[in-house]
Amino acid sequence: MPVSIEPGVKLNTREFTAWATCRLAPPADDEVHVWYAICGSLTPDPARLDHFLSEDENTRAARFRFEEHRRHFVRSHAMVRLLIASYCDANPKEICFSVGSHGKPSIDVSHASGLTFNLSHADGIILCAFANRRQIGVDVEQVRVKFNLEEIGERFFSAAERHVLRRVPANEKHSAFFRLWTRKEAYIKARGEGLSHPLHQFDVSLANAGNVLASTRPDAEEANRWVVWNIGVPRGYVAAVAFEATAPEQRRIPE
Repeated sequence: MPVSIEPGVKLNTREFTAWATCRLAPPADDEVHVWYAICGSLTPDPARLDHFLSEDENTRAARFRFEEHRRHFVRSHAMVRLLIASYCDANPKEICFSVGSHGKPSIDVSHASGLTFNLSHADGIILCAFANRRQIGVDVEQVRVKFNLEEIGERFFSAAERHVLRRVPANEKHSAFFRLWTRKEAYIKARGEGLSHPLHQFDVSLANAGNVLASTRPDAEEANRWVVWNIGVPRGYVAAVAFEATAPEQRRIPE
């Protein structure tokens, strides 16, 4: 069921459970679609999905040393292609992508004018997010306890985030760390800058609802141009989506 979020955008989260292609209505101007898939529940076997992939993707899949990683790659890329094809009424294998200067992929305009997407996956789960004429980013992580969160947090989080994390009870620290991490990752992925964007130059909060992008530096106005939102995913994982607050054609151009 869609959930209304700031600033008047509806977030629709759905589980992807079948590989059958059917026509989907693309996201409207005021919608964000997020699809998630639990890999253990997906059929068929990845060996039957490689025909959806491009020649380059099949070559990349063959390079994986471990079969589990190859299967995950094939499933995630086949899922992206099938969803885009369903939105655009196209052949999944024929979808073409271009790649930005920092590696963010986008759909060739000949297939889908205005449709934007982003992909993330962690052990056992895949997330795909879609919007219309808005830059979008998504990130999902499995909450791991055997992880040196203090060292990573001190290195990459902002001063405000480090302060918040230090105050979290010990039994909640790992979940809190990954909630902060996915929100930061989703934001820099939406901007298309990856880790070239300094992680300490913006703050995200641990709030469960609302826009969790708290502040940006050196341009404080950037915080008004983006929305970062928590995504409900199965237990054991945390996820976030980030997108432009308004579609480009809706933005007021200063006179």
